[in-house]
Formats: sequence, structure tokens, C-alpha cells
Amino acid sequence: MSKQNVDTENLTVTGTEPASEMVSVRDGVVVVINQAYGPTGEKLVGISNVTFDGFPAVSLLVRAGDQEGLVHLSPIHGDRRKEGLALPAGTKCELLCPVSKQPLDKVEGLGTGGVDYFALYLSAARSMSSAVYLSDVWDHYESRVMDNDELISQWVDSAE
Repeated sequence: MSKQNVDTENLTVTGTEPASEMVSVRDGVVVVINQAYGPTGEKLVGISNVTFDGFPAVSLLVRAGDQEGLVHLSPIHGDRRKEGLALPAGTKCELLCPVSKQPLDKVEGLGTGGVDYFALYLSAARSMSSAVYLSDVWDHYESRVMDNDELISQWVDSAE
């Protein structure tokens, strides 16, 4: 697997081994989201034909103003690649499940400066202790991967 698309300068992988197969760590620096679920338990990985380095994309429905469309995110944490809807950098977005159309659950106490974070759950049990926390601002790449209350990786884009 190529690491060329992973922002290794701004990604911190803690070395904590994931508790399950929901997340995998490869070559010590590549964290792959193998499964993700929406707020009512719908699968979000592999629901499209889009892949990144052979891994199925994480798909979301994104709304911003009068625009709405599917966005397929790379499941590789630290990888900026995405396909689908395109918006100007800095656009505040509403993140929704593409299946149920329900908004993703907000992660309380994490956002600052007009940036809020929302959960993609790593299991159908939908626990904040095992989730990916995503920003709701377009091209704001700060995010976290948590598994069983352990931080697996954190992406803090220092270029912003």
C-alpha cells in the first residue's frame, strides 16, 4: 500500500492497537477505517463503487446552502482525497447519512471557532467511544479515530 497520499507530517498515530477489526493500522502509520455507521446504524463504507488504494470509500451526504450531494471520503486517515460534491474551502456543511438522510450525531465539547465535530460510528452499536470524529467545515481536515475509548490517530492540519 502506498503512503504517498497520507499527510504524515500532521497525522499522529498513537501506537495503540485497535480493539477490533473496525479499524486497522498498516505499516505503523496507515490507519484504515474498515467499517462505519450512521446515526441509526446504516453502513457507510462500501455503499458506492468508489475506492481509494483498493479500500472502499466512506460515503456521506453533504448539504451546504442550496447545494447537496454525495461525498466519498478516503477511508485512510490522513488522506485528503475525496470524490463527489465540491465546495469552496471553509464552507460550513451539514453532514448526513446518505441512507437515512439523518444528520450525523454531534460530538459535544470538541468544536471551537465555528468548527463542530460529528461522529461516524465504528460499529452498529453506535458508541462515541468507538468512532471517527469529523469536522463540518469543508477542507478542514482535523479529525480523530477513537476505538474503545482509546485514541488511535489524530489528524491536526498545521497548514490551516
